[in-house]
Amino acid sequence: MGQKVNPIAFRLAVNKDWRSKWYASGKDYTTKLHEDLAVRGYLKNKLQNAGLARVVIERAWNSVRVTLHTSRPGLIIGRQGKEIEVMTKEITDVCKGAQVKIDIIEIRKPELDAQLVAEQIAVQLERRISFRRAMKRALQTAMEFGAEGIRLRCAGRLGGADIARAEGYREGKVPLQTLRVPLDYGFAEARTVYGIIGVKCWVNKKDEEAPGKPQGRGDRGDRGDRGDRGDRGNRGGDRGGDRGGDRRPSTPRN
Repeated sequence: MGQKVNPIAFRLAVNKDWRSKWYASGKDYTTKLHEDLAVRGYLKNKLQNAGLARVVIERAWNSVRVTLHTSRPGLIIGRQGKEIEVMTKEITDVCKGAQVKIDIIEIRKPELDAQLVAEQIAVQLERRISFRRAMKRALQTAMEFGAEGIRLRCAGRLGGADIARAEGYREGKVPLQTLRVPLDYGFAEARTVYGIIGVKCWVNKKDEEAPGKPQGRGDRGDRGDRGDRGDRGNRGGDRGGDRGGDRRPSTPRN
């Protein structure tokens, strides 16, 4: 049986970060964990159409900071910030009176965010659009916006078939085992009339080379200075021409 690991958890020590940032022990940990789950469930139901990709929760003493990564910040803020006030009050009740602050970060290119791509395909499947058409359109759009590679996989009763199956498409480079590659992963469910269809998405974004970043084994361009060793080619000829004169006379054997 195949052993599967979440790509985000697999890269936590390399180039990914935790979605919840706080520490607790004992019963306090259990309480805060269930509060986090309740907050995430509330935001997911309330902001279904707001392009919500990630929710990051940070805690410090009696304060809670919730950071929303979204492609449509205007829908979340609402007119004169009324929606923010409503959500702040609801989350405060869930967190039992803790001081809550909500931050919003806009996603500039939602076409390259794996979670948003998966949710967009799920919405199209619920509208009875062909899964092949939806997946191919997402592939083409992501590559046009500058992705290095993208991989999609849909599983379930595709097209209303009686037997569930899985189909996937891939374009470009998607190295799942290379940890230094900036890979993004997203998952969504399409609740159709004939059952749930799961949608998985992997997006390989372009890796902007950071200044001072150590080069890997493949980046050996600096070794061009070794070209000075071209004189080694004359070793054979020089030794051949002078071999007779420089030799010491051999001692006769008795």
